[in-house]
Amino acid sequence: MTSPATFATLSLPPALLQGIDALGYTAMTPVQAQALPAILAGRNVIAQAPTGSGKTATFGLGLLRDIDATAVRTQALVLCPTRELADQVGGQLRRLAVAVPNLKVSVLCGGIPLGPQLASLAHAPHVVVGTPGRIQELAKDGALQLGGVRVLVLDEADRMLDMGFEDAIRDIVKRVPKDRQGLLFSATFPDPIRKLATAMLRDPVEVSIDEASRASTIAQHFFEVEPTRRMPLLAALLLRYRPVSCVVFCNMRRDADEVAGSLQHYGFDALALHGDMEQRDRDEVLVRFANRSCSVLVASDVAARGLDVDDIGAVVNYELPTDVDTYLHRIGRTGRAGRDGLALSLCSPRELPRAHAIEERLGAPLRWEKLLPLSGRAADVPPAAMVTLRIDAGRGDKLRPGDIVGALTGDAGLPGDAVGKIGIFATRSYVAIARRHADQALAGLRAGRIKGRRFRVNRL
Repeated sequence: MTSPATFATLSLPPALLQGIDALGYTAMTPVQAQALPAILAGRNVIAQAPTGSGKTATFGLGLLRDIDATAVRTQALVLCPTRELADQVGGQLRRLAVAVPNLKVSVLCGGIPLGPQLASLAHAPHVVVGTPGRIQELAKDGALQLGGVRVLVLDEADRMLDMGFEDAIRDIVKRVPKDRQGLLFSATFPDPIRKLATAMLRDPVEVSIDEASRASTIAQHFFEVEPTRRMPLLAALLLRYRPVSCVVFCNMRRDADEVAGSLQHYGFDALALHGDMEQRDRDEVLVRFANRSCSVLVASDVAARGLDVDDIGAVVNYELPTDVDTYLHRIGRTGRAGRDGLALSLCSPRELPRAHAIEERLGAPLRWEKLLPLSGRAADVPPAAMVTLRIDAGRGDKLRPGDIVGALTGDAGLPGDAVGKIGIFATRSYVAIARRHADQALAGLRAGRIKGRRFRVNRL
């Protein structure tokens, strides 16, 4: 069997190779191996790639290689469907460019005030990541200059068209230079995507990663259930398999709150994520799931698009989705980066035709199993490993992760390994603390100071 290609075979500068090492990447994923040589050769690329395939690093390495950090102008633009995904992409680009001095990456999205974004554009960022509506607005107002863009990326193009962004995207394409490089990534390729690709890409190289073949490496188990016993069976599955982290997908956003509430009643650290939530609440749920202080995330498909967690132990279909592509997108969130993947699906009798469609697409018999739904209360539910503390201070207060770590391991007296992931937002910050040290950390931060100042601290 041929060994996967490594990044060392590519013509990348040492600074980007350092970024790759810092992220722990070794061998290239299939989309990286197929698309990166063409991207680095300056070709336009249209790539069909599922979630978790490594596409962000694919276009990220391509656009970062040719950035001139000494030139104060916007040289690369990445369009994303949601703020969550834009934040995720921006974060990964910063990590890839960790060894590139003076590189500025700005994330510009709707749903948040314009003022801070306008201020960030006073000194033009080298790379802009954002949602089409906000990017179009800033470009029309003259606040964002796109005349120096060398690389234009459309990430999750199918989702952007589903959300009604086609007109904004076409307007933005007209505002960037005609001779720029164009990279389009999409999980599916319906006719509207083909037309958009024709409009923005000249003579593109096409890359396609078969999602169904990737799904064959994920252990998939199907459980037939009566509709009224769905919730007790879900609880029984979580107790049987005990995933450290799990995403439960619901077809209807209104079901997410109900399922999460029921799981909480059983004793699970579960939270809901859906589009009806306020942005701040969505941010906090994503932070808590990513830092392991919430072990079960109950989500709608659209809300989960911004989920930036590589090591998801299991995916559960609370109901089978109505189409096979959605099923494959869902289960593709587990089993990334060479890890074992687990997908559990609840299927009522009326959903059996959906199961047959999945079976036909996969080209192999489904694995059906039986498990008795939970009766009564759950026993021995494993708690989440971490607890999240929210600090009412953020980037606007010049707060950095090192400041929080210093306060916790200094005056608060915590061992270094008790401190988990730290997230810094504009006006607030989040830090994960090992559960057994949570009370000590909270008391220490409330009694002490961070950067010589006192801030309000709460436990989520």
